[in-house]
Amino acid sequence: MRLRIDLAYDGTDFAGWATQPGQRTVQGELEAALGTILRLPAPPSVTVAGRTDAGVHARGQVAHVDLETHPGVLERRLRRYLPPDIRIKAISEAHPDFEARFAAVERRYVYRMTDHPAGPDPLARGMIVAHPRPLTVDLMNEAADHLLGEHDFAAFCRKREGATTIRTLLALRTVRGGETIATTVRADAFCHSMVRSLMGCLVAVGERRFPPEFAAEVLAGKVRDSRVKVMEPHGLVLEEVVYPDEAGLAARVHAARRRRDE
Repeated sequence: MRLRIDLAYDGTDFAGWATQPGQRTVQGELEAALGTILRLPAPPSVTVAGRTDAGVHARGQVAHVDLETHPGVLERRLRRYLPPDIRIKAISEAHPDFEARFAAVERRYVYRMTDHPAGPDPLARGMIVAHPRPLTVDLMNEAADHLLGEHDFAAFCRKREGATTIRTLLALRTVRGGETIATTVRADAFCHSMVRSLMGCLVAVGERRFPPEFAAEVLAGKVRDSRVKVMEPHGLVLEEVVYPDEAGLAARVHAARRRRDE
């Protein structure tokens, strides 16, 4: 039976989602808990929609796992067993064509920071980055307009052997609400450190160090630019993963498995 797991976590004390030897990770905690609860000879393999980096949080993460067990019972037992920085929101039986990673049509992240001289609210400091210089939101949005659409985002990605860096950026919009500056980033998929690199570019423009056209210049370069900082991870939250209806799952998985540069 394919099970869909909807979960959230505070990424502060995790070395990211993916299992790493000698490191505490969300995947490691979840798979170990499943193996223990179900008394399996080896922990099962869990597939996730978005492999978040160290320190990045998730409010709307989605994963799947293939197990023969009742989803409701497993949901209750996992909630009791897992540490408090991982929250199981729901476990349900999924359609056989469902794949947490390849069936997704959109991921939505929000990056939060503040340029207030006193820094972030102490009660929210684990999710809001303190920025030391004033930011002009209108200029950040002008820069963002140069990045929307399908492009090769190699300049904003940590290159992985055999992986494409072509992505479709659906939205990149910054708003100021009180002391908090929040940037919503939506795309069909993201490559490693892409969101935090995009934020570094917007911040460089928002500080008035570069004009909005700087974003187009960096994008066209297709290599990492030393003028673009990769922003701190704790301001980033995976808020939502969007999937097609059941009738569209198989087609979406087939399309997503093809490299976009083929």
